[in-house]
Amino acid sequence: MAVDYTTRDGVAVITLNNPPVNGLGHSTRAGIVEGIARAASDPSVSAIVITGAGKAFSGGADITEFNTPRAMQEPTLHTVINEVEKSAKPVVAAIHGVAMGGGLELALGAHYRIAAPGAQIALPEVKLGILPGAGGTQRLPRAIGLEAALNMIVTGSPAMSEKLANSGLFDAIAQGDLLEDAIAFARRAADRQGPHPLVRNRKIEHPNAEGFLQFARNTVAAMSKNYPAPVKCVDAIAAGVKQGFDKGLLREREYFVELVQTPESRALRHAFFGERAASKIPDVPSSMPTREIQKVAVIGAGTMGGGITMNFLNAGVPVTLLETKQEALDRGLATIRKNYEAQVKKGKLTVEKLEARMALIRPTLAYDDLKEADLIIEAVFEELGVKEQVFKRLDEVAKPGAILASNTSTLDVDKIAAFTKRPHDVVGLHFFSPANVMKLLEVVRGKETARDVLATVMQVAKKIRKTAVVSGVCDGFIGNRMIEQYVRQALYMLEEGALPAQVDRAIEKFGFAMGPFRMSDLAGNDIGWAIRKRRYQEHPDMKYSKIADRLCETGRFGQKTGAGWYDYKAGERDALPSKLVDEMIVAYSKEAGVERRTIGDEEIVERLVFSLVNEGAKILAEGIASKASDVDMVYLTGYGFPLWRGGPMLYADTVGLYNVERAIRRYAQQPNGDAWEIAPLIVDLAAKGGTFN
Repeated sequence: MAVDYTTRDGVAVITLNNPPVNGLGHSTRAGIVEGIARAASDPSVSAIVITGAGKAFSGGADITEFNTPRAMQEPTLHTVINEVEKSAKPVVAAIHGVAMGGGLELALGAHYRIAAPGAQIALPEVKLGILPGAGGTQRLPRAIGLEAALNMIVTGSPAMSEKLANSGLFDAIAQGDLLEDAIAFARRAADRQGPHPLVRNRKIEHPNAEGFLQFARNTVAAMSKNYPAPVKCVDAIAAGVKQGFDKGLLREREYFVELVQTPESRALRHAFFGERAASKIPDVPSSMPTREIQKVAVIGAGTMGGGITMNFLNAGVPVTLLETKQEALDRGLATIRKNYEAQVKKGKLTVEKLEARMALIRPTLAYDDLKEADLIIEAVFEELGVKEQVFKRLDEVAKPGAILASNTSTLDVDKIAAFTKRPHDVVGLHFFSPANVMKLLEVVRGKETARDVLATVMQVAKKIRKTAVVSGVCDGFIGNRMIEQYVRQALYMLEEGALPAQVDRAIEKFGFAMGPFRMSDLAGNDIGWAIRKRRYQEHPDMKYSKIADRLCETGRFGQKTGAGWYDYKAGERDALPSKLVDEMIVAYSKEAGVERRTIGDEEIVERLVFSLVNEGAKILAEGIASKASDVDMVYLTGYGFPLWRGGPMLYADTVGLYNVERAIRRYAQQPNGDAWEIAPLIVDLAAKGGTFN
């Protein structure tokens, strides 16, 4: 049952019971209405308490019903709230855990609210590109005041129940057992004379509401230029302030329907569902038993190893950190401490927590100290021979059942697994730099990787707050395999007539966090150079522009050397266009016999983005990624693709695959067109009028 109905000493208790967060799906909504009606017809019942089973009051809409007819099937949440408000017997919402979205809107419809300490209260709809659609923009300002409500609604940020204790939202904060306190409160409420209070009947008090709303609209518009929902939230609130509750409710509904149709909302909802879908592996059921991970070891205390270590320390997991030399180990430990000290200075961490996390590290120079580790992650130099030495040694010392993971970004995980006698225990865990900050974790599944190993590392990823996406084995996996084609196109455009600043500016205007040349300078141009050198040996038939090699031959490796595609001032990160580099590019074009031409921003964006789409389609066809949303999640969480566009594959769906195919075929006719071998999946889907997602 999605709703349980019981009575306690003359009080009906309606318990939402739809795990995991008591989502307000159709059966739950119907159950609430039936419960209210049942209580109304029972003369022995004098009051009603609505609460949630398990760890939550309600997390809002049932996401399994999104985009299905059941989401709007009667009784809708509006109908439910109307029934709650109309009840002649007092209704008390007993809130614990979370009351978010529709869950909070339901609580706002109750006559009274009592909350447990530590409950999270929020209207997060704006994060899905929509606004609260069941009266949230109208009732919350009447409950806690205009300014506080507007801030909560336009940001979607949660607030703890204690912070809202005196806001007018709650009639009481539970001092003991929440349900017992709520039942006692409901009995007292039943003894009161007259109609019970409704939030909708409260007035919004503000000394200069019109001036505040105009200021808020201007501020919100400036801060959310690519997202229409926050401004519409302000408009819905303003309608309620100026025209009253009922007309405000109508405006809220109009704006909700309008926002649901926007590409930005589609993109944000796609990302929301894509993140959850990424954890689902087709042949690994959710019931798959997992291995116990209590102790972790990391090999390498450099930038990546230190960042990986911090993820586990943050989650309270002890880490044995191995290095080959004491000075490297000391340097790594000092960097980890420095990173935590920076968080302390910003007020994000206490000194006590800093010391507690550092105390979880066991530094060592001996492989034998890894014997008890349940999960061992190597983060050593990206060279197969080095990986071979590490994994052969691990095969000797690691206990049976330990998971052996490589942080390789491009190398063959199957070859790495073959260095051991236990390839089923080997998996790729490709963290992104800085590993303690970036959300993405590519989980690389080797041909021998055991299913329980996959289930375990996906569980571990959740514990350390990463978005894990499973990739098959190929050169570069999902993210780096695609970015190679993106960079190839960027370099070809330099050869044909563009300059670094123009390319970066065009794709950043499209919404990328950073263009390809600023990105390369940040990562280190020598890294790409090393990969290209390997490509020249392994794929001599693949053509590359040699402009980037020419740059590296001059020692311009990026920010770390103070010069790359751009110039940098000492101690600063601002990318300054380099006359020297621009002249080198023009000279290279002349040397290569290429007549330079003007390349427009539209072409720059299409060639860069469609190169990602084209390679992503090949990755899907090969089964390297199991679904298009996985490709999108890699790019949204690891490569700075604009969230409001939903990732390369969803963006291609939005543009239309017919148009994507035509553009690719057009670019294939231009110089360097041999880089455009169109993916058969694009051709097939375009012919059928299909989409990736």
